[in-house]
Amino acid sequence: EVQLQASGGGLVQPGGSLTLSCSASGFTFSQNSMTWVRQAPGKAVEWVSSISNGGVATRYSDSVKGRFIISRQNDNNIVYLQMDRLKLEDTAVYYCTRGYEQNWDQYPLVGKGTQVTVSS
Repeated sequence: EVQLQASGGGLVQPGGSLTLSCSASGFTFSQNSMTWVRQAPGKAVEWVSSISNGGVATRYSDSVKGRFIISRQNDNNIVYLQMDRLKLEDTAVYYCTRGYEQNWDQYPLVGKGTQVTVSS
C-alpha cells in the first residue's frame, strides 16, 4: 500500500519560512519522480514543484519559482519542500505525490497533506 505522510506545515507570517517533509512507503521511492501539489480552500489542486527520481532535475511553478526548493533523500524515502518568503496566497493544504510535472495527476493523492497558513 502506497503511503505518503506530509508534515511540517503550520502558521507563519508573510515573509516567513517553512520546510515540509514527506515520508514515503509502499513503492520503490528511488525509482519515482516526486511532486508537491497544493489545494487552497475552494480551489483546484495546483502543481507546485517536481523532482526527478535521482534528484538532478527539478521544476517549479511560476508562482513559487525562486522562493521554494524541492529536494529528496532516497536513502530515507523523504522528499522536502523548503518554502521561503511565504505569501498569503501560499496558504493551502500541501500534498506530496508521485510523478513529475506532466503526469503527477495520474496518481491519486494519498494522505491528509499538511496545512500551511500564511497570515499576519
